[in-house]
Amino acid sequence: MLVAAAVLPCPPLLVPEVAAGAAPELDAARAACADALGVLAAARPDLLVVIGSADPAGQGSFPQGTAGSFRGFGVDVDVRLGAAPHPVPGPELPPSLAVAGWLLERTGWADAPIEGLGVDASLPPERCAGTGRELGARAGRVALLVMGDASACRTLKAPGYLDDRAAPFDAEVARALGAADLAALRALDPALAHELKASGRAPWQILAGAAEHADLTGALLYEDAPYGVGYLVATWS
Repeated sequence: MLVAAAVLPCPPLLVPEVAAGAAPELDAARAACADALGVLAAARPDLLVVIGSADPAGQGSFPQGTAGSFRGFGVDVDVRLGAAPHPVPGPELPPSLAVAGWLLERTGWADAPIEGLGVDASLPPERCAGTGRELGARAGRVALLVMGDASACRTLKAPGYLDDRAAPFDAEVARALGAADLAALRALDPALAHELKASGRAPWQILAGAAEHADLTGALLYEDAPYGVGYLVATWS
């Protein structure tokens, strides 16, 4: 059963070496992420599942110890998804899970076994719900680390340019995550999320499916849109 969840943004800019001179601009987001991971640790889960959207090459399951890197972003920084005694063969982590691995390493996570799941950002809501139910039943005490950004269309210089629908979309997502409102998360429109380049839609709806039989309270720890992209940090416990 799901006992806790943390929802974090997944921009590689959270890694200071990637952000370079702009690194201090996301210090507050990094601090909120660390606080959210503390909530997961306090829940004493038997299993932590990390979920993030990925392109086709990065979709599927990733065992503990899977390697990732930020070389594609111009820096020689390697990460792993949790500790492992030996290197794990297979594909590298997709960027969303690599960011999660970096955050977990930074906070010294050693509280439960870890698995990663890269999902198609266009996964239909009903399949998201089914995936969430399956994950929630994986262990007696399951925690989810849900990686995903809100819209990328908040300003003229945003990756997706300015879209007047972006701010209301992000505000509703922030409200739903802060209130642990499952119905509102299930109701998110995949087409609108795609148009607004919101990579978190499918992971958030997976979380909603996992929480169907849990009684969790939400808290919104961080909400901002640096660089025109909505970044949200929330916890459910």
